[in-house]
Amino acid sequence: MQITVTVNGEQFTRDVEPRLLLVHFLRDDLRLTGTHWGCDTSNCGACVVRLDGVPVKSCTVLAVMADGAAVDTVEGLARGNDLDPVQAGFMTCHGLQCGFCTPGMMLTARALLDRDPDPSPATIREAISGQVCRCTGYENIVRSVRWAAEHADGGAGAATPVVPEETPEVTA
Repeated sequence: MQITVTVNGEQFTRDVEPRLLLVHFLRDDLRLTGTHWGCDTSNCGACVVRLDGVPVKSCTVLAVMADGAAVDTVEGLARGNDLDPVQAGFMTCHGLQCGFCTPGMMLTARALLDRDPDPSPATIREAISGQVCRCTGYENIVRSVRWAAEHADGGAGAATPVVPEETPEVTA
């Protein structure tokens, strides 16, 4: 079956099997491996992408259901060298640990901020409640989303997140 999907602003037309899941279409056909495939039961939320702006678990969506739609993955958050405020917030506030859940969390956060630019911590917790992070107590994730809300202009006038240089090796 032929589908046409716009992913991160670029249109793709492919022949797919009707039973192909969107997560596999993104990862295997388009090689966008930032969308993680976790539990395969829709419990973990690692596979969250935005389908026409709405966060969905791509392990529960058939690729043919995305025909004619716009899909956003974590690879599409940054614009060139400019991080999305959500990405900058996760980096600045240590909102990630192992990073497995991070792409889905960031896409959920971006969707939340698009509809509610100043969410409360309780609202953020509710938005991410369908996603599991096994590394944190979610506090830094909530803090990261709040940071993004407070720096929606991309961090202008605030400390711009920078990637730290390598730490020199310590010898005894």
